[in-house]
Amino acid sequence: MVRRRAVFLDRDGVINRAIVREGKPYPPASLDSLEILPGVAESLKKLRASGFLNIVVTNQPDVATGKQQRALVDAINARLLEELTLDAIKVCYHADADGCACRKPKPGMLMEAAREMDVNLEASYVVGDRWRDVEAGRAAGCRVLLFVDYGYAEKQPEKPYVSVKSLSEAVAFILQSG
Repeated sequence: MVRRRAVFLDRDGVINRAIVREGKPYPPASLDSLEILPGVAESLKKLRASGFLNIVVTNQPDVATGKQQRALVDAINARLLEELTLDAIKVCYHADADGCACRKPKPGMLMEAAREMDVNLEASYVVGDRWRDVEAGRAAGCRVLLFVDYGYAEKQPEKPYVSVKSLSEAVAFILQSG
């Protein structure tokens, strides 16, 4: 059986608009403030039509620190699953101090999704807007790492990666790469 290809997508900043404060991105504070970014729905449909699974892998440490309720994260994810062409959403609710294997930059969520959905990581892509996304994809052995560079005031990923301005641009690169 041929293993499947996937595009692993970060949530906040790639799928939906991140709330940027003092140069750092944060998740929406309510379901009403959830805004799917322009071009995302069409981009996900193109990936699906080309045989890719669309898998969201998202760190949500504000749940562990008490800044956000898990019910809100679940409601946001449910809306995204309902409105977009997504195959799965994997969530890490831990903070760095928890030392879990699922929090990006560790590859735990990608590895779990690959096992569950029979994904060939070496033929898959990662699209993220933070260094943690790129490093998780690298650690999982993904084919190409795409970085949506918003110029956040934080650590940048280590090269090599492909810098893009949006998911639409990332998808054009992926489809052109075959």
